[in-house]
Amino acid sequence: MGTSDAEQGWPAEIEGIKLRHEWVVGDGGVGLHVVLAGEGPAVVLLHGFPEDARTWRRQIGPLVRAGFAAWAVDLRGYGGSDRPAGREAYRLRHLVGDVAAVVRATGRARAHVVGHDWGGIIAWTFAGARPELLDRLVILNAPHVGVYLEKLWRTSQWLRSWYVGFFQLPILPERVMRVGNFRVLRRAFDRLAGRAGVYGAEEIEEYVRAMAAPGALTAAINYYRANVGREAMELARGARTGAETLVIWGERDPALVVELLDGLARVAPRVRVHRIADAGHWVQNEAAGEVARVMGEFLRE
Repeated sequence: MGTSDAEQGWPAEIEGIKLRHEWVVGDGGVGLHVVLAGEGPAVVLLHGFPEDARTWRRQIGPLVRAGFAAWAVDLRGYGGSDRPAGREAYRLRHLVGDVAAVVRATGRARAHVVGHDWGGIIAWTFAGARPELLDRLVILNAPHVGVYLEKLWRTSQWLRSWYVGFFQLPILPERVMRVGNFRVLRRAFDRLAGRAGVYGAEEIEEYVRAMAAPGALTAAINYYRANVGREAMELARGARTGAETLVIWGERDPALVVELLDGLARVAPRVRVHRIADAGHWVQNEAAGEVARVMGEFLRE
């Protein structure tokens, strides 16, 4: 997929700030579409399931005005990036390698890395695996896998994580997700929110169209299928970081219990946590202004 195709769905500007589109060669030669804006220290933005780089549209403007260069990445399999075949291509070590490639593409020795949901899991793991490339770390409603495994059976997290097991099945998850023109996916944007009306119909439609592209849904589900094995679990569970770390957490997240915040100091001694009581899983969009302010203040320190 070429850059011109990847630009579809993006405006030419956000809040008067011109957007640029780049193609970064990731791990194993996978092409990654990146949306850039601004100049200054690089902030690499990693989205989760089932979104793409567009989830950061509400943060790009504030970051640029704060003096940063925003690098919003379509993770492999998503948006305008390549969709390699086979679940092995979505193993965590490849995803970490992709982030390393993007950091190097910024032309700077290190970058700030921000991740939500799956992007947050990748960011936690990248922080442990490639500390020489990381400046500061920001996590939004994404667990550290080590803490997640500790809390899984001690809290209601095991009930909230039922879909992880379902996604291990072949073929069936894709069929269920496509029923009723992606009815389950459409409902997830409201069901996982702590505030009503976060996503408009047009924005949801953009994400549905992206997931309906050939191979896109399977690629997204392969993140779950490829990373339940020992290699990925050990890589993610063992991740530790000495970087300054900010965790922003919407406490009304139906998918993740707040107890996942307990014990983070063991894996990130320089962590600080900012809770948003009335936000849910899509915290960067539900509380866009607060997230932008807190993140900007943290990165400017």
